[in-house]
Amino acid sequence: MKLHFYKYQGTGNDFIMIDNRSLFFPKSNVGLIEKLCNRRFGIGADGLILLENSEKQDFKMMYYNADGNEGSMCGNGGRCIVAFAKQLGIIKNETSFDAIDGLHFASVKNEIVSLKMIDVSDIVEESTHSFLNTGSPHHVTFCNSVSTINVKEEGAKIRYGAPYFKTGANVNFVEKTSNNTFKVRTYERGVEDETLACGTGVTAVAIAAHKTQKTTKNTIEIEVLGGNLEVSFKNEGKNYTNVFLKGPAQFVFEGTIEI
Repeated sequence: MKLHFYKYQGTGNDFIMIDNRSLFFPKSNVGLIEKLCNRRFGIGADGLILLENSEKQDFKMMYYNADGNEGSMCGNGGRCIVAFAKQLGIIKNETSFDAIDGLHFASVKNEIVSLKMIDVSDIVEESTHSFLNTGSPHHVTFCNSVSTINVKEEGAKIRYGAPYFKTGANVNFVEKTSNNTFKVRTYERGVEDETLACGTGVTAVAIAAHKTQKTTKNTIEIEVLGGNLEVSFKNEGKNYTNVFLKGPAQFVFEGTIEI
């Protein structure tokens, strides 16, 4: 059969988007999803996202990693599906939708999507790193220079090592460049490589930076390999609420592929 697909990217995090409101897509076919995401034998993407109907919200987001398995929440993917829903005429400029980690609100204006992320209160602070879940689990390490790090090699060691092992964690290497600006490079599980951006990752970095007193700001600018993102939040004690991830989400192309 021929599969009609759309391609979107958010700061270089790229996704295959499929309108699956008729539930035609064989989403249990791990090998198919992996092949579609393969950059040499398929369309090529960091992940595949299905847009489906929701009983109470505007739509539902189903996210699959490049390895073909269903993933946890993807922040840039969440922003891209909002832009996709607008292109399909499902929404106008504001929306609420369901994802694996619950309900999300978002707004879109001129290809800039602001996505509300989950609240965060459980942050583990160690001498070498912080760990928190922003819809996906993230290990955050601050360093002097991210440009000198072999992210794939060092990230894999942490992702597969103790205490994460098979379940794994995403790994973020962070360099502070000003009071509210940080450079971030991320190794993503499921992709098993460095990606040009990670939405839940930069969200985790912003919160970890504030929690560890590396910044006093509650609006933080993040520079990733694929561009720039902004994270804002409210903080009361150990609770981080009203967390928003903001940045570009752009349509790249659409096409059909035989599957």
